[in-house]
Amino acid sequence: MKKARLRLAKARDFLKLLLTHRMGRAGLIIFLIFAVMAAFAPFLRTVDPGRTGKVENILKPPSMQFWLGTDDLARDIWSQVIFGSRMSLMIGFLAGALSILIGSFIGLIAGFYGGRLDELLMRFVDFFMMLPVLPLMIVLAAMLGPSVWNIILVVSIVNWPATARVVRSQVLSLKERAFVEASRCIGASDGYLIFREILPNVVPIIFAQAVLMVTWAIYSESVLSFLGLGDPTTITWGMMLNFAFESGAMARAVWWVLPPIACIVTLILGFTFFGTAISDVMKPGYRESRGL
Repeated sequence: MKKARLRLAKARDFLKLLLTHRMGRAGLIIFLIFAVMAAFAPFLRTVDPGRTGKVENILKPPSMQFWLGTDDLARDIWSQVIFGSRMSLMIGFLAGALSILIGSFIGLIAGFYGGRLDELLMRFVDFFMMLPVLPLMIVLAAMLGPSVWNIILVVSIVNWPATARVVRSQVLSLKERAFVEASRCIGASDGYLIFREILPNVVPIIFAQAVLMVTWAIYSESVLSFLGLGDPTTITWGMMLNFAFESGAMARAVWWVLPPIACIVTLILGFTFFGTAISDVMKPGYRESRGL
């Protein structure tokens, strides 16, 4: 119980430090804006994003009726952007979470046990890391077929090795610390040492990696969807760009192209700011340098 309270206090302290960082605040504000868009999408003057309109409303520029104009099927672009934030965030968080779970587990096991198991797992990680990322994602997505869940799986398969290496390096240092040796001396099992002693001390690193993985997942989904490997029945920002490209209207309907690009860039920038803030806060001496 005492350990739990101590960890909760550390988490609160860590969050306070993040909020003193300008990039941390900026990243959090950007994320909250998109989170509100996703959560309250039906209440933001939207309609069914997949509903086609009248012929006379095809490729209409922005107006009071259509705030961001319409596409080649007279669908409301404002509604597509707002509802697209739901899918982009969902794919980003689920793919990022799956990448973190796989990478963290392999990193914990490899770092804790060492020896031949560590060597085998790290060679497996090296094999994935030497493969070209984008071609690998394209091949896997093409093999599995157009589906949101397939995109999540593909992005997760490609992204976990970096987390595994980072977590392993931390575990190699932590397992030699006095508090781990003390628990081992009183008969603690390997599972207890890994998940109760070492894992809580690796959480800040995992958190930082999670932000990076979500950022990469959102970018990867956008690229794959733009290339036509996403689910055409699901509206995402990447699929909006794919529809614009396939229609041949990208050059003459900039109101169709710019909103999803702006959303992708802004959201990635927000997560990048947040990730940078986390990295800075975790550096030794940060509190002292800010006079906190």
